[in-house]
Amino acid sequence: MSIAQNKKAFHDYFIEEKYEAGIVLEGWEVKAIRDGRVNLKESYVVIQRGEIFIIGCHITPMGTASTHIRPDATRTRKLLLHNEEIAKLIGKVERAGYTLVPLDMHYTRGRIKIEIGLAKGKKQYDKREAEKERDWEREKGRILRAKNK
Repeated sequence: MSIAQNKKAFHDYFIEEKYEAGIVLEGWEVKAIRDGRVNLKESYVVIQRGEIFIIGCHITPMGTASTHIRPDATRTRKLLLHNEEIAKLIGKVERAGYTLVPLDMHYTRGRIKIEIGLAKGKKQYDKREAEKERDWEREKGRILRAKNK
């Protein structure tokens, strides 16, 4: 079940591979995410010292769940992956010029997971071409529906 999606990532990047990662959260963050108070739009993934972190993921704290602590809505959160996956991602990002972007936050067996994508940036003409393709598919669907009536 999806919690939050980053639709802007599919507009700005060609997604080559997808990985599911765990995320290190505090208690108030879990409660806020379950309440749907999360935004992935401006966030990105970085590799530091052989570990993977998500930066800029905004989780709005709930007033009732975080009374005794001072929550930081956009703190850097660590992502949990297997060592082989981390090594593979480090190689691709450093050598091949790929970028890591968060795509989706969802539940898997009661746990909150984040789907990250290994992506290449789109040029402006690629974005326009994708928009034309999407418009044509929409128009084609309208034409077919009109014929079937």
